[in-house]
Amino acid sequence: MRELARIVGDDCTVEIDTNSYSVPRRLIGERETVAAGEVRIRHGMREVAVHKQSEGRPQRIVDSTHLDGVAGRNGAVCRPAIATPIAPAPLPSLLHPLADYQSV
Repeated sequence: MRELARIVGDDCTVEIDTNSYSVPRRLIGERETVAAGEVRIRHGMREVAVHKQSEGRPQRIVDSTHLDGVAGRNGAVCRPAIATPIAPAPLPSLLHPLADYQSV
């Protein structure tokens, strides 16, 4: 069994041998201790994630509960539809036929 130090990436994962293993999102940027074999990830003395070590490479092993609170975790970030701009009413024409001016 190997014990490694890894920093949690912005995607809530640590990398071991080209495979990515998820950890809870609150640990982004933190240094974690990782025991390879069965992947056990500790923050200080507390175990925060356990994954079966992947056989292939490169794999992404994710526990969906680790992504709770992450924007776009269920696909693309949803944004409210942007209203279609309404064309402004045409401005009254300042140019009138010559006959209108002559009648005044």
